[in-house]
Amino acid sequence: MFRISPTTGLNLFKGCPRCFWLHYNRKIARPRGIFPSLPGGMDLVIKEYFNAYRGKLPPELEGKIKGKLMPDLALLEKWRNWRTGLEYCDKALDAVLFGALDDCLVEGDLYIPLDYKTKGSAPNDGDSEKYYQTQLDSYAFLLSANGYRTADFAYLVYYYPAKVEKDGMVKFNIKACEIGTSITRIKKLFSEAVEVLKGAIPKAAYTCEYCSWHNSRLSAEDKYFGKSLI
Repeated sequence: MFRISPTTGLNLFKGCPRCFWLHYNRKIARPRGIFPSLPGGMDLVIKEYFNAYRGKLPPELEGKIKGKLMPDLALLEKWRNWRTGLEYCDKALDAVLFGALDDCLVEGDLYIPLDYKTKGSAPNDGDSEKYYQTQLDSYAFLLSANGYRTADFAYLVYYYPAKVEKDGMVKFNIKACEIGTSITRIKKLFSEAVEVLKGAIPKAAYTCEYCSWHNSRLSAEDKYFGKSLI
């Protein structure tokens, strides 16, 4: 049974089906450079900060987003963990979609996914949908599949530096973006991704830098050594 996440799974599938197929069927992951620790540290302190406002909103978000922070912290902590987070099992596909939420809002009986993002500058128009649509669609779908009624939108809350103040205190700008979500869209994408995994390895995507590098290396090795070295 395939276990697929929104980020390293479905986003990878959208970017390059071949890299996606290799990741899950051959356990060959894309090379990854040094991962900065600052975003992870920011994520932890933002979570702690938001936890102090369960059942309400931090003052800087009042009037900017709908709903209140989910009051049940124990349940939210389960959803935040990859091992105990929300899952959807499709027995017909023999696959699982799973994810870990940053946070969740409630408005009446509606649940609204909320995700924090740390950037070096303000997000450009269209960036949220381009980079995070699949992630937010997945969270909305996972909530719905587990019996929680969802709105047709989610939120991204961006934190990006404004200036350094006295005593080295860094002040951040905060921008909340409401993004429409679609359960139908993510179910279709999930199904397409699983079907690709069950088939033959796809051709390299012409836009994929990883596939281009690999093909260039194979071509060079064949030219100079008469065979591939990998």
